[in-house]
Amino acid sequence: MNCPHTQFLQECLQLASDSAASGGGPFAALVVKNNTVIARACNTVTSGLDPTAHAEVNAIRAACQTLQSHQLTDCIIYSSCEPCPMCLGAIYWARPTAVYFAADHKQAAAAGFDDSFIYRQIKKDGADRTIPFHHVDLSQSERPFSRWQQNSQRTDY
Repeated sequence: MNCPHTQFLQECLQLASDSAASGGGPFAALVVKNNTVIARACNTVTSGLDPTAHAEVNAIRAACQTLQSHQLTDCIIYSSCEPCPMCLGAIYWARPTAVYFAADHKQAAAAGFDDSFIYRQIKKDGADRTIPFHHVDLSQSERPFSRWQQNSQRTDY
């Protein structure tokens, strides 16, 4: 008997394979709540001309719309491949219960999707990165945060 994790990952792999065969990215993700798939998505980076349209991000966006929430409380994300650093960040902001993936980052790198350089860039000071990040210290930089904290109608993250 297959466990649900295996079945959901097999579905991810089929979606990713179908996407790759039709010219899309070779990645797919599901968001599952109470053993029910609430979102399915593939990588649409090239078809949608959007570098942030990774499968996990697309699935998170769709699931949040379905749930009418900015968080994936009591949800599990299944991915055909280990999430990249961008997706990792999105996953932590979405706060699912767990993530299961099939292929790992080494397998992705062997296929031409090597994100190890991003991890190396994160460790560097902003100005020393391949794409330099420069902090400009403005006196008003705290204003948005102050307004946020003063807004009694805000929705906390």
